[in-house]
Amino acid sequence: MLVISRDEVRALLDLDALIDALAVAMSDLSAGRASVPTRIGASAPERDGILAAMPGYVPSLGALTAKLVTLFPHNSDLPTHQAVILSFDPQTGQPIALMDGTEITAVRTGAGSALSARLLAREDASVLAILGTGVQARSHARAMVRVRPIREIRVAGRDPAKARAVADELSDLGADVHATASYEEASLGADIVCATTHAPDPVVRRAWLSPGAHVTSVGFNPNGREVDDETIVDASVCVESRAAILAPLPAGSNDLIEPIRAGVIGEDHIQAEIGELVLGSRAGRTSDEQTTLYKSVGVAVQDAAAASLVLAAAREQGAGRELEI
Repeated sequence: MLVISRDEVRALLDLDALIDALAVAMSDLSAGRASVPTRIGASAPERDGILAAMPGYVPSLGALTAKLVTLFPHNSDLPTHQAVILSFDPQTGQPIALMDGTEITAVRTGAGSALSARLLAREDASVLAILGTGVQARSHARAMVRVRPIREIRVAGRDPAKARAVADELSDLGADVHATASYEEASLGADIVCATTHAPDPVVRRAWLSPGAHVTSVGFNPNGREVDDETIVDASVCVESRAAILAPLPAGSNDLIEPIRAGVIGEDHIQAEIGELVLGSRAGRTSDEQTTLYKSVGVAVQDAAAASLVLAAAREQGAGRELEI
């Protein structure tokens, strides 16, 4: 079995190739070709922790994988999300590679949001708001500049010092990157707003969004929401999978489940899956004034797509270590 470390995954995973591979994976999912059961999880309530299992098969990429991922939101010296991914031969079922999944989870999530922006954000979108200061804040900024002509990046978080640190770290992206005093200040006038928080209360509010803004939301908090009702109601909503987004926690999202339960919207308010936009079976943005929202919970085909790229690159470059198990 080939074992691939986190540093190797970071070096091997090409972001542009990943965005393209995710388009293939999401197409397989929406077309019914992929196999992705609902995510299951075991809780560790002493630390509000979750251990989740995410198997998936993407036939167009020849990828059969299973990810084990933990979410421990109170971690400070370690990432809140940590994972490993096991790849299998889709012809025989033989385990063929074990790789770090923490880096893959971070990068593929930002790449998924970038794919949504490529499909839904205005072509001239140039002002990017990053809400949050964690791993996903960095991942989203680095992915978004690949798909839109971003000239200004605003970073906002609960801790101003962390926001400044993220802005400094992203200064190599060829844009004017700076921290702002609040989520509101970052969002006002932004063309793309990326919410990447663990906030219990909405950090995306309709009153702060400009006409035609594209919003991506990847935050997960079983006790809260990242996006307010007004944004949900007004936006054209796109998801990875209707089944996944509406499944019970830890698979689904309160951002859509709660307004549906309250009668604020119906399930039919979810206009499209990303794969449907790629396939052309559903329309995307209807006008330059339309607010669009991509709400992500993460699905296993994304991990499978990323793992297939890493495995192919490792074989080509002779990376990783062969071990007997």
